[in-house]
Amino acid sequence: MGVLSGLKPEPVFHYFEEICGIPHTSHHEKALSDYCVRFAKERGYECTQDEMGNLIIIAEATPGYEEVPAVIIQGHLDMVGDKAEGCDIDMEKEGPRVYIDGDFIRADGTTLGGDNGIAVAYALALLDAKDGSIPHPRVEVVLTVCEEVGLLGASAMDFYPCRARRMINIDSEVEGVLTAGCAGGRRARCHIPVRRKPCSGVRCKLELTGLLGGHSGMEIDKGRSNAAALLGRFLMLLKESVPYSLVSFSAGVKENVIPKGGFAVILIAPGEEDALRKEIERFMDCMEAEYGSADPDIRLELTLGKAGAFPALDDDSRLRVLTALNLMPNGVQAMSMDLPGLVETSINLGVAELVDDELILRQSIRSSVSSAKEMVSKKVTLLAEQLGGRVDFQGDYPAWPFARNSRLRDLCVEIFAKQYGYEPKIELMHAGLECGILSGKLDGLDCISFGPNQFDIHTPNEHLSISSAVRVWEYLKAILAAK
Repeated sequence: MGVLSGLKPEPVFHYFEEICGIPHTSHHEKALSDYCVRFAKERGYECTQDEMGNLIIIAEATPGYEEVPAVIIQGHLDMVGDKAEGCDIDMEKEGPRVYIDGDFIRADGTTLGGDNGIAVAYALALLDAKDGSIPHPRVEVVLTVCEEVGLLGASAMDFYPCRARRMINIDSEVEGVLTAGCAGGRRARCHIPVRRKPCSGVRCKLELTGLLGGHSGMEIDKGRSNAAALLGRFLMLLKESVPYSLVSFSAGVKENVIPKGGFAVILIAPGEEDALRKEIERFMDCMEAEYGSADPDIRLELTLGKAGAFPALDDDSRLRVLTALNLMPNGVQAMSMDLPGLVETSINLGVAELVDDELILRQSIRSSVSSAKEMVSKKVTLLAEQLGGRVDFQGDYPAWPFARNSRLRDLCVEIFAKQYGYEPKIELMHAGLECGILSGKLDGLDCISFGPNQFDIHTPNEHLSISSAVRVWEYLKAILAAK
């Protein structure tokens, strides 16, 4: 018996638990992709799997729906793999360990992967109903890989088997909101060269913990702190009062996740320990004043090691690192002038890591305005080049512009109002969705995106509402049943 076996509708939660039991972080989706291929072949569906693991599974129309226009059901196979401090799960080899907490499904110590496992579960539950109990037109299930690392799977995918020109993307996280457009984006990887020299001193580890983090598209405007930028700020301030050498620096896990922790290792002269502690206390007072509401549990902890000799950055390299961490654009860059409350342009410093001979910064750039995306990219390039470095861009994807006329959107609004008794909100999303890529590859594609309530996605506190997942499942079935 599975943990979710008592939940109804049984097929949806059965397949969600099956998915959670298979490792499927970005670049490691093969096992889940192969599972879906076996599922399709066992039921006699036409199935296409490309070299990356992207899938198209086609179910012909149920009786009476042969003349209804075909529809794509779309989601992605990969999940962000993040875990809480002290968690020993290897997410490249183990799936999330789910449990029920009231109305929520959570994972023990890791991200849940409801983004986007619930879409895959809906699709498999739909395809499993071969008895005609779920009426629908021709359905083309499109499941992609590497969505969370720049929409790479959709960008490389060939959609030649798809005849549908209507698409339901199930990759939104607020029930009652129909997403009808999204930002475009790209990833940046900055390489800043550094040099090392032998240095001596007391080894000190500075560890920044307790930050909320979050999705860089959904939570970038929540006023939360960024561990990479915050730790860089402390190191910049520290050099004015306590001489030190920088040995190592690391913060963040993914470009599209706001870093919630990080550490730096420095060397100080014997006798400077108390001065360092005072600077930490002063810094924490500043953090309380600045982030006491938005990010209340920030902690900067000191671990003293032994004195010795270590390869640390020379003074010029340390200055380049601190300059990059403190001056690199980060966070919201512009709000939309057309849609109040919508972030137009942002950049997230998702990963900062000091390796042997370079500082590597990995960033996610988003904007609903292509020229603004280019401007932020140029700022990143200009700063990196001024510091003697370079930038590589990848994973560029287009915005999904709002369509003034959409028959699918009108249908979804009508059915929502019948089921819920009120009309849904129509919104644009700052986070990237694959609708923009598919719209560019399938002429005339009419798209909408929705999904059940999910919270704190891309963090170990991620949780999915069970009751919301049930309602959205009924909503999806009603849309498919409409003629």
